[in-house]
Amino acid sequence: MMVRGYIPVPRPTDIVYAPIDLAVAIAEGLARKGHQIDFFGPLGTQFNSPRINVRTLNLRPLIHNAQETTELFHDSSRLTHYVPELWDSYLANDMLRRARRGMYDLLHFHHPEVALPFAKHFDGVPIVYTLHDPIFPWYRELFELFQTPNQHFVSISNNQRRDAPDLPYLANIYNGTDVHRFSFLADPEDYLLCVGRIVPEKGVKEAVQVARETGHRLLIIGPVYPESRGYFDQYIKPYLNDKILYLGYIEQHHLPKYYQKAKALLTPVQWEEPFGLTTIEAMACGTPVISLRRGAAAELIEDGRSGFIVDSIAEMIKAVRNIDQIKRKDCRQHVQDNFSNEKMIDGYEATYRRIMLHTNPVRRLRTRVSGKLQQSLNLTTKAVRSKRKPQT
Repeated sequence: MMVRGYIPVPRPTDIVYAPIDLAVAIAEGLARKGHQIDFFGPLGTQFNSPRINVRTLNLRPLIHNAQETTELFHDSSRLTHYVPELWDSYLANDMLRRARRGMYDLLHFHHPEVALPFAKHFDGVPIVYTLHDPIFPWYRELFELFQTPNQHFVSISNNQRRDAPDLPYLANIYNGTDVHRFSFLADPEDYLLCVGRIVPEKGVKEAVQVARETGHRLLIIGPVYPESRGYFDQYIKPYLNDKILYLGYIEQHHLPKYYQKAKALLTPVQWEEPFGLTTIEAMACGTPVISLRRGAAAELIEDGRSGFIVDSIAEMIKAVRNIDQIKRKDCRQHVQDNFSNEKMIDGYEATYRRIMLHTNPVRRLRTRVSGKLQQSLNLTTKAVRSKRKPQT
């Protein structure tokens, strides 16, 4: 398994990177079920499980904190020369070569572009890609350019497939959350909550509008990146007061207490969000979610039971006034039944088994034999060289 070649795992605590968090949960969950995982990442990558072996190939990370993340992705010289991508490729190529020698049953990448250019040269290696991002037209074109039968796609919502329905999907597996960390609280305080990056697509401006129209307190949690500073300064900052509060970025392990005490989480998303982890984190704590009908919202929220799905800001304002109709224990139960880490991990395990059942056994045997033959040839070559007499 691999996420990125330039960010250690677990992620630095001051950056937001959901694919890493999910990869950690999947790897650790599979290890608890008895699987052996080699996890590839740069130096600093670490796990406590004896069943997870870290392979860094002595590759130094490019990112240690949020500041270095900003610097990397604003450094045109490094981006122009594909430095982050080449860090990814360094690890991915090693994974593929090891798999061709028969060391692994399959490879799991959390960013398809990491392995896409090389996969066709390793046709005997089953590869799984989790699609964490929207499938933009250019992304779909990349998949089509490099697609081969050994590559399999996992979507994280059915809505995510909307713009690319014909890709060779193997499964749809919803993201999960730790229902023990995000624990239930029956009696909230009287405030609304908005959690996520402070960017237009998250609808923070609209959340402020809802709070002002309903007269509720609103807590806003999330990072402001340099490219979204103008959005924050124009649409959020002027309305901050003793009722609308911006708390900045708060690390995930501190979030439960804010979810637990919120009357509702607002997600007035302005884009086709492929999932929405904050939605299931809030509901796990018993907090209902009010969302616009965009992206995966209708798959995550049971309308009228764990929150409300609305079609306009006016309807969202009305839903806030009716939020007491939702039973918090139903929100919690909805996540336990559908979006726990355990359910996600079971989904990936079942998907891996499907791949192994449908992988051509002759091809797998050929791959393993070819790897063993190559090892044998290497050993023979070394033996012959060692017996040669030195030339005079």
